[in-house]
Formats: sequence, structure tokens, C-alpha cells
Amino acid sequence: QVQLVESGGGLVQPGGSLRLSCAASNRRFIIYTLGWHRQAPGKERELVAEITSGTSSNYADSVKGRFTISRDNANNAVYLQMNSLKPEDTAVYYCFADTFGSRSWGQGTQVTVSS
Repeated sequence: QVQLVESGGGLVQPGGSLRLSCAASNRRFIIYTLGWHRQAPGKERELVAEITSGTSSNYADSVKGRFTISRDNANNAVYLQMNSLKPEDTAVYYCFADTFGSRSWGQGTQVTVSS
């Protein structure tokens, strides 16, 4: 299992920006896909964005054009730049890392978009 530590969540006004970071502490494993899911109260967890080791990315339709995912392979880190935030983006955001045959999850970071 890969240990993942997230940071960067918080409270922001609608239209504002936040940048989430997630770093893997265990470098024994080769990490393939990195990404973020989110879960809002009363809703199922959903994919926000993911990026492969070849840096191909995939986004949920609801965040396309507003969020950008990137990764730093040297540091086993993944980032999520979130712009033009909306109240409906409010959720706990979880990063994940796929190694061979396994997916690891971070502890989650709260993002609240409210005026």
C-alpha cells in the first residue's frame, strides 16, 4: 500500500481557486494512475480527474475547463488546480494512486465553496 498525504483544502468563495496536493510517502512501488475523487454529503463518491503515468488525463464533465490535474513523477505527487469554483464543488476530495493490482487512498481534504 502507498501512503498518501493530501493538503490544500479549505473555504473559498464562489469563483475562487484552490490547489490540492497529494504526495505518496512510500516510494517502493511504481505508481501508474493518480487522481482525485470527491464525495459530497448524501452523494456517492465520483471521479473528478485522473492522470496516467504517460500524462494522459481524464476529467468529469462537471469540471472540464475549470480544473487541471498534473503530476510530479520525481516526487510521486499529484496536484489539482481548481478554478472558477462553484458551490456544487463542495465535497471531501480524496486522492488515489494505482500500483500494480492495488489502489490506495488518501484521508481526504474538505473543500467548501460558499459566500
